[in-house]
Amino acid sequence: QVQLVESGGGLVQPGGSLRLSCAASGSIFSIYAMGWYQQAPGKQRELVATHPTGGSANYADSVKGRFTISRDNAKNTVYLQMNSLKPEDTAVYYCYADLRTKATMNRDGYWGQGTQVTVSS
Repeated sequence: QVQLVESGGGLVQPGGSLRLSCAASGSIFSIYAMGWYQQAPGKQRELVATHPTGGSANYADSVKGRFTISRDNAKNTVYLQMNSLKPEDTAVYYCYADLRTKATMNRDGYWGQGTQVTVSS
């Protein structure tokens, strides 16, 4: 059993900052990548940023220069530092992990429950 637990969402004014965290726990053998997606009302879930293990981060064009993804591999945790937030960043943000479990040794994708980010004055 694997769980991804997110925290850090909330209401912030335009130009403000938030930091999201996501911790993966459970029967984890190896994590290949972790990342963040966003889903605005009425829209499909879209990639925000990914961070492959041992690789370089990738960002959606809309957040380049404003958001930074980082990982703490010892804690199986991924962070998303969001600066210069805009109203169009308002969405539910989901954590994602591409990992292999100890129990089955199967590799699969796992999602967190989502955390709401609202950017409004």
